[in-house]
Amino acid sequence: MVDADQTFVIVGGGLAGVKAAETLRAEGFTGRVILICDERDRPYERPPLSKGYLLGKAGRDSVFVHEPAWYARHDVELHLGQTVDAVDRAAKTVRFGEDGTVVRYDKLLLATGAEPRRLDIPGTDLVGVHHLRRLAHAERLKGVLAALGRDNGHLVIAGAGWIGLEIAAAAREYGAEVTVVHRGETPLHSVLGPELGQLFAELHREHGVRFHFGATLTEITGQDGMVLAARTDDGEEHPAHAVLAAIGAAPRVSLAQAAGLELADRAAGGGVLVDERLRTSDPDVYAAGDVASFPHGLFGTRLRVEHWANALNGGPAAARSMLGREETYDRVPYFFTDQYDLGMEYSGWAPPGSYDQVVIRGDAGKREFIAFWVKEGRVLAGMNVNVWDVTDPVQRLIRSGTRVDTEALADPHVPLESLLA
Repeated sequence: MVDADQTFVIVGGGLAGVKAAETLRAEGFTGRVILICDERDRPYERPPLSKGYLLGKAGRDSVFVHEPAWYARHDVELHLGQTVDAVDRAAKTVRFGEDGTVVRYDKLLLATGAEPRRLDIPGTDLVGVHHLRRLAHAERLKGVLAALGRDNGHLVIAGAGWIGLEIAAAAREYGAEVTVVHRGETPLHSVLGPELGQLFAELHREHGVRFHFGATLTEITGQDGMVLAARTDDGEEHPAHAVLAAIGAAPRVSLAQAAGLELADRAAGGGVLVDERLRTSDPDVYAAGDVASFPHGLFGTRLRVEHWANALNGGPAAARSMLGREETYDRVPYFFTDQYDLGMEYSGWAPPGSYDQVVIRGDAGKREFIAFWVKEGRVLAGMNVNVWDVTDPVQRLIRSGTRVDTEALADPHVPLESLLA
């Protein structure tokens, strides 16, 4: 039973955390809500950091979830620039790392997110080595890309995932020279497989990006403390005035681990182990967003999803669970990207090896199509490229588990909704 005397503490001021706080109030919780954020900026959304804000097409204020006055108006105690260094589950308290303040909780939500993986090679201490996760990183990188474009400078990007490719596109729009070093044979292989990964390689090559596949960075060389070049394990050297590490992110589990909460296997993506209602191994502690590894009944596996939609929906789901609502979190994973003139939305989960064919509906050559990853006639995932307003039927196809006629699936004249019958 939830009452006005209870205190709910949320550790993590990203989108999952702030949406949880928002949902608690929207669902009528009248107790104390404490939101602890280790950044000095109030909660903001991360997609603009590698898209509109980085390109200068959106202002700084556009990234924030709420105006400053929202928190006081909704009686959400926002602690900026604060960390939590300990959770005492027996006493049900959290301790602030800065001044040792101890706060008792009735329910605790860990929305600690993820952090970018660092390059573990010589030269990462040079000026000009960057990564992107936070607003401050985007502000700095924005100035770097503008300067590279103005001076015909070179940017080397380690990694060809979503962040790497979005920043490559932004850098080219600024006019910088770009080389992407990636150990795989195509970009985005772990998500899209070779069939669609190649499409993104061709897109970027058309815009002047150089790829160096099958290699990893081994050293960043410099002069007078500044980046000069980047070397790879096959002996190549690439000129560089800046280097971006875009080699993935690791869930921030140290707080949960120190508290003795059960963690997911690293081979499966790591994170804090939660059940279908986002409860951890402690029934009064929950986890949501990038850090949570949750069982997904539709796909029959555990997932840890780092995309915007998971934070947007996972935070509210955790809040409702904290309030005692019986709600299963089983959203179909969704993400989107914008690169040059290509806009894309992806729904589902279909890593390489999980599907037996890719079905294309539309014109892949013109980059106006929908791709479906299919196994035994069932749609596991769908990606619409420069085709809009189809996310709902695509997700319904995935969720239904319906066996479809793949010829009809490939035919743009057959409505997707008709395949659900």
